[in-house]
Amino acid sequence: MKNVLLATTILLLSGACSNAFADQRPNIVFAFADDWGRHAGIYSEVDGPGTENDIAQTPNFDRLSREGVLFTNAFVNAPSCTPCRSSILSGQHFWRTGRGAILQGAVWDDNIPSWPLLLKADGYHIGYTFKVWSPGKPINAPFGSNENKYSDGGRQFNGFSQYVTKAVESGKTAKEAKQFLINQVRTNFQSMLKDKEGKPFAYWFGPTNVHRKWIKGSGKRIWNIDPDGLKGKLPKFLPDVAEVREDFADYLGEAAAFDTALGALIDELKTAGVYDNTIIVVSGDHGPAGFPHGKCNLYDFGTRVPLCIAGPGINGGRIVQDFTTLPDLAPTFLAAANVSIPSVMTAQSLWPTLKSQASGLVDPARTEVFTGRERHVATARAGNLPYPQRAIRNKDYLYIINFKPDRFPLGDPRNLNDGNTPPTLDRLTNNTFCTLADEDAGPTKAWIVTNRKNPDVKPFFDNAYGKRPMEELYDLKVDPHQLNNVASHREYHSLKNSLKNKLLGTLRETKDPRMVNDGEYFDKVLTK
Repeated sequence: MKNVLLATTILLLSGACSNAFADQRPNIVFAFADDWGRHAGIYSEVDGPGTENDIAQTPNFDRLSREGVLFTNAFVNAPSCTPCRSSILSGQHFWRTGRGAILQGAVWDDNIPSWPLLLKADGYHIGYTFKVWSPGKPINAPFGSNENKYSDGGRQFNGFSQYVTKAVESGKTAKEAKQFLINQVRTNFQSMLKDKEGKPFAYWFGPTNVHRKWIKGSGKRIWNIDPDGLKGKLPKFLPDVAEVREDFADYLGEAAAFDTALGALIDELKTAGVYDNTIIVVSGDHGPAGFPHGKCNLYDFGTRVPLCIAGPGINGGRIVQDFTTLPDLAPTFLAAANVSIPSVMTAQSLWPTLKSQASGLVDPARTEVFTGRERHVATARAGNLPYPQRAIRNKDYLYIINFKPDRFPLGDPRNLNDGNTPPTLDRLTNNTFCTLADEDAGPTKAWIVTNRKNPDVKPFFDNAYGKRPMEELYDLKVDPHQLNNVASHREYHSLKNSLKNKLLGTLRETKDPRMVNDGEYFDKVLTK
């Protein structure tokens, strides 16, 4: 009997110790902004002055980056929100996620493990505010159901410049209006913290305010971001004119709003006494919308994103040049929580890099990334066809395959050259679907399309919206803005073939449906 009692006591104690250990596992906060590319003040320090980041206002992201690890070569797997998020949630290449690989018409496959639900099954409390997966879905399936949603405190933050502008017109100060929206962020997060009941938690903060459209001139009015501060600093594929500078300043204003919300989350973690045991990850789901080379493009402006990671178990104060794609976050979160990583995940955990004390290139194997896209807006091309691309990017080169060069990359230029009445400036500014529908409507798109016949503007129009060759190769050492395609140059022939073979080999190895029957799955099955 004594032995039985002793054995029972040991089992009870071991269970208690196990639960105590589980309760001490780190919390996770993932702050993920819609359409926020690699635009933060700290990147001006890292890359050097003379770029659009010189006037970015992101003090909270910058401070967290200095405290933790700042990644300089972070990329999305796909520069379109749903496939990008499918890859992050699954820890797999987007092309392995079935209908999750497209935007409109997306359906989540419940057979694909997602890191939030894996954490929940292992004892974590999970919660989210605003967007996690495909837009317009009542339930964010890969993150669970609506019971995990925290937005009762308000959703108006998603229309940040719209709300502040109207509030100021009705007599409030900009400071009062901004504080009202930040208080909503706090209230939503506080609700999640109250519900965790002693469990470690994983929280996804996914505002959509950086997604178009914004109020014209809001960057300067609300954030005092001067468009003229961008003179001579915009990337070369953007016209350096007043309309575009103001548009970009407004975009930076929305990034500043997101950063202010990040600061509120950090404050609440400290107030709740859980900051020191919380891993904070901050990033964006692709480059900015409504600008050439941005969203829906495999150029750096579309795929390269900000990324900083800070928290317990992480050796901070470092700048890391390892190449990573955001799907790597899935196994990283699981490793941090001591949860088994499913073998189906093609991504690799960043935990060894985060625990290292080295800077620069920490993991010698992380020297390249793979990106791609299929369908964004279903009606962008006749027959709901995608624009299939895949790319490999390393330190010195970007190689892109455009599998269907007969198609228009940003959608058919309907109503532009077909004899119909061309869309007005107002429609081009406010209606994404009137033409070139894979690029969001906005002042920059409207200005380029309206002035496309001007000899000085035509090169911008052709570069952004014209058909592209099957192969593109850019030598980043001399062409960082990726404007001079050298794929046909003899001196790059051997290099191009090497990159092509590595890319195609990876696509075959990871069972990309694009490599089967000429992409029949994407071109026929998913167009229905």
